[in-house]
Amino acid sequence: MTEVLDNIAALLRYPTDEYKQRIDASIRTIKTTCSDNDVPLARLLAFNEAMRDLSLADLEELYTRTFDINPVSSLEVGWHLHGETYERGAFLVTMREVLRRCQVEELTELPDHLTHVLPAVARMSEEEAEAFVSQQLLKALNKMLEGFIGKENPYEHVLVATKELLMHNVVSPVGASHD
Repeated sequence: MTEVLDNIAALLRYPTDEYKQRIDASIRTIKTTCSDNDVPLARLLAFNEAMRDLSLADLEELYTRTFDINPVSSLEVGWHLHGETYERGAFLVTMREVLRRCQVEELTELPDHLTHVLPAVARMSEEEAEAFVSQQLLKALNKMLEGFIGKENPYEHVLVATKELLMHNVVSPVGASHD
């Protein structure tokens, strides 16, 4: 699951010259790792179809429109869970500690950004990952996805694939709380 979540996280980073290779790598990994669930692969294939003919400049513009300037959605888990409250600050501190413990390098984004959170989840113990995903991450993903309703934005495919992967590979059916 580590390679799968690392590759998904790479799709949620700002596009660079190798962005389309990131998409291909994600599709390959899903095909070989997650054959018991068709939804993530179908969503990544749809994402690939939508992105395939875009130039790097178009990819950058779409990413910026989606996540930065008047964003459709933010990729910051803590913001969706706590807004701009003290609790978010505490969540950021906790996530920074989790990243350090899981040996996930904090790049330019805040520690609660999905590009950091997904690799951290992949490196947590099974119990810790299940608790974090079921109690926090799925709630944040649901809120992120609300911003995509009716927008026909290709990044929705990546977030739905992420949610499906987490629900079927990290959270046990008994512990799942998806609302």
